[in-house]
Amino acid sequence: MKFCKKYEEYMQGQDQKKLPRVGFKKLKKILKKCRIDLQTHNNKMVLHHHDDSANCPHHCPVCDGTFFPSLLKEMSAVVGCFNERVQKLLAQHMASGFRKCFIWFKDKLQGNHVALTQEGKDLVMYAIINAIAMRKILKKYDKIHYSNQGQAFKSQAQSMHIEILQSPWLCELMAFHINLRETKDHKRKASVFFEGCSLVINDDKPSLSCELFDSIKLDIDLTCSICLDTVFDPVALTCGHIFCYICACKAASVTIVDGLDTADPKGKCPLCRNDGVFEGAVHMDELNILLSRCCHKYWEERLQIERVERIQQAKEHWQAQCQAFMGV
Repeated sequence: MKFCKKYEEYMQGQDQKKLPRVGFKKLKKILKKCRIDLQTHNNKMVLHHHDDSANCPHHCPVCDGTFFPSLLKEMSAVVGCFNERVQKLLAQHMASGFRKCFIWFKDKLQGNHVALTQEGKDLVMYAIINAIAMRKILKKYDKIHYSNQGQAFKSQAQSMHIEILQSPWLCELMAFHINLRETKDHKRKASVFFEGCSLVINDDKPSLSCELFDSIKLDIDLTCSICLDTVFDPVALTCGHIFCYICACKAASVTIVDGLDTADPKGKCPLCRNDGVFEGAVHMDELNILLSRCCHKYWEERLQIERVERIQQAKEHWQAQCQAFMGV
């Protein structure tokens, strides 16, 4: 079965959830029309002996005006929907206190534990199949135009934070899957979200590894590029790069007490130098739980260090507030 048909059948099965999609079939029609237009244009240019201009793949009014804007809009909708749904799913899992008791009681009555794990599995499939749809349609664009503009657009999508496989919420979903699979509280067999998803530790350096279908493999390095150690209390900036929370605060020139919300809106990622990355940063709670369990000794040592630093920064913050109040 061709991927286009497979994709359309899958998304039709998701119609009740009203999930946004990549308009794969529509975009193929745009490219088909574009190929016809290019052939017509080339024939005319050959008659006028302007072969060099005719073969230029960089000026396509059909695709420049329709294809890329449509794909951009659809990808934004897909990744926005995915992030929102994963966030809601994990909020239920991370609930505490009265809310946790309420959800547990509700689960017992309605069997929502099964629904929760199935939702995780559905979200993984939704992310993967839309990522494949985007990759295939961009390859088709480059094949028709004899260009690499499709790959350039993919890089642009990554810089705009709309490449779904780079979403920090996908990383959180992977950690959630491992936590659910390995936690003793869940003795019954949990539904499989990912095939072969695991936390891999080589030379004391951990990474999340997962093999997906259609030759897609995810390897997420969990080493902070600032302190060069395993990320502690991890936070993902909107560019997708993961750092220790305390390291991210230092890079943003803010204190732990003030937090990343007070960072300069134009602040740049210390790794990729994209700007505006601190606002909307994701605190990765599921990944934090996973690493604290698998790197317990290291976690305890870092916890003690951060406690001391938090106390020191809180003291300095309080002294600064007092001096400001006293007019010193």
